Amino acid sequence: MKAADRAAGGGSPGETVPVTPPLRILVVDDEAYLAELVAMALRYEGFETATAASRAEARTRTAAFEPDLLVLDVVLPDGSGVDFCRELRRAGHRAPVVFLTARDATEDKITGLTAGGDDYVTKPFSIEELVVRVRAVLRRSHPDTRGAERLGFADLEIDEDAHTVRRHGEAIDLTPTEFKLLRYLVANAGRVRSKRQILDHVWEYDFGGNDSVVQTYISYLRRKVDAFEPPLIHTVPRVGYVVRLPEARRA
Repeated sequence: MKAADRAAGGGSPGETVPVTPPLRILVVDDEAYLAELVAMALRYEGFETATAASRAEARTRTAAFEPDLLVLDVVLPDGSGVDFCRELRRAGHRAPVVFLTARDATEDKITGLTAGGDDYVTKPFSIEELVVRVRAVLRRSHPDTRGAERLGFADLEIDEDAHTVRRHGEAIDLTPTEFKLLRYLVANAGRVRSKRQILDHVWEYDFGGNDSVVQTYISYLRRKVDAFEPPLIHTVPRVGYVVRLPEARRA
């Protein structure tokens, strides 16, 4: 099931769901810490991710996870990432591939790109650069992903490109952190998110602060977003927070 197919599901009566479900990205690298760091950064940007540490595991994950893009290390413990890319192309997989490598020689880049790769990022790299390169590749391979930059729920609209929020057609002024928090909650509408999950996705990866900061920012959001009726941001005691319509509106 590809991204377009996954978009076909509907929400409960009176609700809207994200215009497009998260695109799936498979990160393949035998350095577990690096793979998880990249995956976490991509989840933070709204993608769904999975990781693999070898060519064999990547083969299995690709079949089960059906990624829309692969971030693929060139050197794997059981073979070449470039050869795995060739294998994917021979099997008819069209998901774009962004290679990761410590090799910076022009001929290595040409080899990777002619094998079916779409971009080439040299280690060490900044996470920010990799995310930008991934988005650029997805824009080229999925022209409709511009629509994925918009999220909606009920009468709430989030435009990620313009970094704007509107409710009942009225603009809501949010700080960058408030915007990230709202985006995360709306992208997971109907699913309760714990304070720890929110910290991991909204604040920096190494954030070690007290999770009371989440409660504080939820209160900020409520003053702005739930200044309209009906309220959308709800607390589930001892569990976390969720964006949904009140029970009476969902009946």
